Amino acid sequence: MIIKKADIGYLEEIAKIEKEVFAHPWSAKSIKILLEDEKSVAFIALVENKVIGYCGLNTVLDEGYITNVAVLEKYRRQGTGQTLVKALCTYAEESSLAFLTLEVRKSNFPAISLYEKNGFEKVGERKDYYSAPKENALLMTRYF
Repeated sequence: MIIKKADIGYLEEIAKIEKEVFAHPWSAKSIKILLEDEKSVAFIALVENKVIGYCGLNTVLDEGYITNVAVLEKYRRQGTGQTLVKALCTYAEESSLAFLTLEVRKSNFPAISLYEKNGFEKVGERKDYYSAPKENALLMTRYF
């Protein structure tokens, strides 16, 4: 598996992953904005030149906001998510960010465990943050 920064050339593959993984996927237009924004970064995981996962991050001053971490079902529980989250953490440290933060479904125990393994802590909860199905989100943050 190779991890590298994503660029606009991977737009279609990332959009396909969004549609497969999320109930409310980002549009190709929204992904394009992420990929072209100088205050954002996205990483992709490649296997045999195929994108199997990606993650995105927006920055505001010295703050990092993780937008999405998504891995195709076939490649889950093989370290892909771990490697992507580590890439975000390394980027945050190298960019002197004060913290990384994200929302995660309260019932998404595998994701919560992944973030906790990477030093994220539960710092709050957002009521009814998600729809389809309606669910609260845990707010998780890692400070640097």
